[in-house]
Amino acid sequence: MDSNQDQLVISLKEKMEDIVAMLEKSEEERGKLQKEKSKLSEQVKLKTVAFEELERRYETLKLAKAILGSSDNSHDAKIKVNRIMREIDKCIALLNH
Repeated sequence: MDSNQDQLVISLKEKMEDIVAMLEKSEEERGKLQKEKSKLSEQVKLKTVAFEELERRYETLKLAKAILGSSDNSHDAKIKVNRIMREIDKCIALLNH
């Protein structure tokens, strides 16, 4: 019986060592994934900022084309200019409070 117990102890010890090795490997992989996640999150932030800047520039370009465009677009240009003026007025009102 003593040799069976020794074999059982050895088997349990080997399994525990395997489990510890797997845990260490999992923790290492988790660390790598967290670094990659941080990197990707930063890239998403940068892309979002760039996208918002491009949207703003696109809207400005559309407004400039509408102002310089034909009389068909003059109504759209007036609407956009009025919207911008209202936004400026709101900002001035907020600054005065």
